[in-house]
Amino acid sequence: MNNTYELKVAGLKRELPIIKLSPELSIASFVILGDCQLVTEAARELEGRIPEIDYIITAEAKGIPLVNEISRLRGLNKYIVARKSIKPYMKNPIIDEVVSITTQKPQLLCLDGSDASLIKGKRVAVVDDVISTGESLEAVCRLAEKAGAEIVAKVAILAEGAAADRKDIIFLEKLPLFPGE
Repeated sequence: MNNTYELKVAGLKRELPIIKLSPELSIASFVILGDCQLVTEAARELEGRIPEIDYIITAEAKGIPLVNEISRLRGLNKYIVARKSIKPYMKNPIIDEVVSITTQKPQLLCLDGSDASLIKGKRVAVVDDVISTGESLEAVCRLAEKAGAEIVAKVAILAEGAAADRKDIIFLEKLPLFPGE
C-alpha cells in the first residue's frame, strides 16, 4: 500500500498520509486545520449547495474553520459549536455521547443552553470536515434536535467509505477507506 493518497477537492490537490487505525483499517488523514486555501475553496463550493438556513452547527474542532467561512459567505453573524466537554460558562447544557472512527473511545458533545435557545425552531445545517461512520454527525444532529432545531442539511467536504453512498449528505468528494495489511 502507498503511504499517501492524492486527494483532489475544490480544485486543489493534497497528499494525505495513510494512517493505520487498527489492523483491519487505515484511512487517509485529512486535516483542514491551518489549510486556509482548502478551507476557503471548499467553503465556497459547499455554500452554494446548502439550502436556506438560520444557523450552522459543528462539532469541536476540525469543522470550526469551515463553518466560520461558510457563515461568513452566507452573511451569518454566528455559528454554533458542540464542545467536547461541559464548560464552566454553560448553563443547562444538552449532552450526547459519541464514539467516532478517529477517537475510538466514548466522548461527550455538549451544546450550551444559550446556543440551544438560539436554534430552537430554526433551520440548521450540520457541518463537518469528513463524514466516515456518521456517528459524530448523528450526535450533533441529536443535540440540535433536542434543542428543537430543524436539520435541513448534513454537509461535509469529504464522505468516507459507506457515508459516500448516503443520500442525505451533501459532500464534495469521496475518500476511500483502506483495508489493513
